[in-house]
Amino acid sequence: MRKQKKRIILENILVEDYAAEGRSLARVDGKVVFIEGAVPGDVVDVQLTKNKSDWAEGHTLFIKSFSPDRVQPFCSHFGVCGGCQWQMLPYEQQLKYKQKQVTDNLTRIGRIRLPEIMPIVGADDTRYYRNKMEYTFATRKYIPSDEFRKLKAEGIDPDALPGAAGFHARGFFDKVVEIDTCHLQEEPTNLIRKFAAAYTIEKGVPFYNIKEHQGWLRNMFVRNTSTGELMVNIIFGYEDVALREDLLNQLLKAFPQITTLLYTINTKKNDSLFDLHPQIYTGKGYIIEKLEDFQFKISPKSFFQTNTKQAEKLYRVTRDFAELNGTQTVYDLYCGTGSIGIFVSKQAAKVVGVEVIADAIEDAKENAALNGLTQTAFFAGDVIDICDDAFFAAHGRPDVVITDPPRAGMHEKLVRKLLDIAAPLIVYVSCNPATQARDLALLDEKYEVTKIQPVDMFPHTLHIENVVQLKLRKEA
Repeated sequence: MRKQKKRIILENILVEDYAAEGRSLARVDGKVVFIEGAVPGDVVDVQLTKNKSDWAEGHTLFIKSFSPDRVQPFCSHFGVCGGCQWQMLPYEQQLKYKQKQVTDNLTRIGRIRLPEIMPIVGADDTRYYRNKMEYTFATRKYIPSDEFRKLKAEGIDPDALPGAAGFHARGFFDKVVEIDTCHLQEEPTNLIRKFAAAYTIEKGVPFYNIKEHQGWLRNMFVRNTSTGELMVNIIFGYEDVALREDLLNQLLKAFPQITTLLYTINTKKNDSLFDLHPQIYTGKGYIIEKLEDFQFKISPKSFFQTNTKQAEKLYRVTRDFAELNGTQTVYDLYCGTGSIGIFVSKQAAKVVGVEVIADAIEDAKENAALNGLTQTAFFAGDVIDICDDAFFAAHGRPDVVITDPPRAGMHEKLVRKLLDIAAPLIVYVSCNPATQARDLALLDEKYEVTKIQPVDMFPHTLHIENVVQLKLRKEA
């Protein structure tokens, strides 16, 4: 018989500080306790989920008294949805904690000499800032535990309730939080989602059940732009031509502002679209976004920074840190669809972009052509393999390297390659200061960090971007 673990609850704990990844911390009898669901200044009861000799983890069971820093969240789904972790904090306080996150990561993980970290660049718009939303339609609706127990007591089977349209519940791959209004993207995003859901329910057709791999309406992507274009891509679990065409026609009639409407048939067991081909129902099949004077073509599977206004700020910092004067060759690593390289291109003699995803490179080439650029070149492949002596002979050695890796940071082999290349200046754009700090420690062999600028791309969330300028040491 399996032995049950003892349930440990700590009572009346004063939350002292912000920790990282949306958690806060307290100190109990000399032990650091990392707490979910609380903010500094709260007094809480905590149930431990991990309990080691010098640290513990737990979640908030009950808030005995609230921090004076707390504000009323503006979203009715806060605390259930999980998309916005910090709506209970004033935005100025969120920025303070994000600045601290960057400082803590770079000093504790990097352990290298650092210049003063510049004050974080905040967002002017803290609502309706996302240009892309992904919604899920599921047969199983997420129901909070209190409501779940109430339904059971009334003899109602929660799994027999109608499905939900919204976002995946945290920790549940098969359950979705029913969303009334999400405040992260401008309308008509919520109205379009509700329309599709209501249509499907009215027709008696099931939402998708990812556990059983059955059902019709599966996902929906809504992308908008500052230029007024609107793209909708609806993903179906199977093809039903008559039903699909009726829904799409009804959508176009109800929302004439849709400039591109697509559909995708996904019969796979996962939601990934990378190997699927969205079909154009109406419109040109893509939308155009602008950053400063540059235009970018965004296809249904293209990656583009999710906050357009903050992306401009992030790219301006990157361009400033590159210290371009029109004579340099810039290498844009992890270039994606070429947005950073194109954004800095007017100040560079040449831009060379490298990216492992071939489709992204095709988009980058199209974006360069769209902007009439002749001094850019984009290549699909791994930097470690591509950047050899023959490549440098053909395209020139970099004077400036811009690198913008995913959350995992740069592979150690790439860091070693950068040390071998020894470009005079590197600009490292990161969406994860922890892995960035690890990479900076390796680059410290030849480079010194000369500038640091955090940028907040996602208000009310724990995510943070950070831009670092590194210069080659004279003795290197």
